[in-house]
Amino acid sequence: MIIFQFVISFISIIGFAVLFNIPKISIPKAALSGALGWVSYVYIFNIFESTVSATFIGACVVALTSEIFARRFQEAVTVFIIPAIIPLVPGSGMYYTMLAIIENDYTKFASVSSETIFIAGSIAAAILITSSLTRMIVYIKETITVKYMKR
Repeated sequence: MIIFQFVISFISIIGFAVLFNIPKISIPKAALSGALGWVSYVYIFNIFESTVSATFIGACVVALTSEIFARRFQEAVTVFIIPAIIPLVPGSGMYYTMLAIIENDYTKFASVSSETIFIAGSIAAAILITSSLTRMIVYIKETITVKYMKR
């Protein structure tokens, strides 16, 4: 089942990468990043049954692999992260939030919108944390390299 999830997410991310005009050489890497993020999401969700936690871990995996690919292949991180993060975006949550408003079901609106906001926030936090940690590690590595090169 997990292999099926991997393949389907890989194919869907290729579609989004083509839609976003990602360079052809970067499309498989972006798809791999997103597929790994989706598989991480599914695995964590099956263990903890928390959509927010699973989305956070999945987005961390996407952001980390995107940072690695960006540095390795001299591309912008957004080339990999934008199409790869799409499977984790809470589109159905946004739809059901709007539907609850239209139907005047304010209880459902409150519960669905809060979960959707937490999921979107977890994606943003995961990207922010991963990007910041990567920059700190690169800065420390460069500082140590320069320090020892002066000797």
